[in-house]
Amino acid sequence: MDWLNIISRTFFDIDAMVAVLPQLLGVGLLNTLIISIAATIIGVVLGMVVAVMGIARSRWLRIPARIYTDLFRGLPAILTILLIGQGFARFSQSVFGPSPYPLGIIALSLIASAYIGEIFRAGILSVDKGQGEACRALGMSYAKSMALVVVPQGIRRVLPALVNQFIAIVKDSSLVYFLGLLVSERELFRVGQDAAVDTGNLSPLVMAGIFYLIITVPLTHLVNYFDEKFRTGRRRPTAPTSGLKEVNELDAASPLTTGSNT
Repeated sequence: MDWLNIISRTFFDIDAMVAVLPQLLGVGLLNTLIISIAATIIGVVLGMVVAVMGIARSRWLRIPARIYTDLFRGLPAILTILLIGQGFARFSQSVFGPSPYPLGIIALSLIASAYIGEIFRAGILSVDKGQGEACRALGMSYAKSMALVVVPQGIRRVLPALVNQFIAIVKDSSLVYFLGLLVSERELFRVGQDAAVDTGNLSPLVMAGIFYLIITVPLTHLVNYFDEKFRTGRRRPTAPTSGLKEVNELDAASPLTTGSNT
């Protein structure tokens, strides 16, 4: 069973996994979460702007939103990250310094906002038109009815899709390493890759993959849970009750029944 020992030593070397664990926890996991959460927050804000522009009545708002969405959804993520991270490196030095870390976050935010904008747009358009018409019948303006009634309902409907998008951002955060991060800025993949190169063993990369699974798998099940909740509602099924009790009450209250008893 030499092949089994080779696989075990190559992918599941416990000593190599334990050795890289502090770096994965203290550096890799922290930076992965910072990159993913920051990109998601910025992406949600920009995505809402893109969604509102996409459903606007003016074509001067709709057309730029459509171009923006098609552009960042059509390009490969790694190409967008490299174009922004390397193309704007000189301009960002005066603001962020020599580190490409912020540019990686900005690139992921632009990619995420294109997808999140489509998610928001679909959620808003799924709200029944009668909701907006009822608001206008009550004297509310179009902007106020959208902000207070339509948009909140649309966001609630797409919460599972937003969590799915966050999972995608967590995985895409591994592509930021192409920009050449500092040692203190390495995310999970880069920490695992550096340890794998140093030791000549792939077990550190497997350990990094385990951390990605720890983040994404629970979120995936959480999405399924909330999706089921939103589709079925919060009402609990109750056992069917007999209508004989109501019939007996009606018979007792009937004047004909009362007269016959007297």
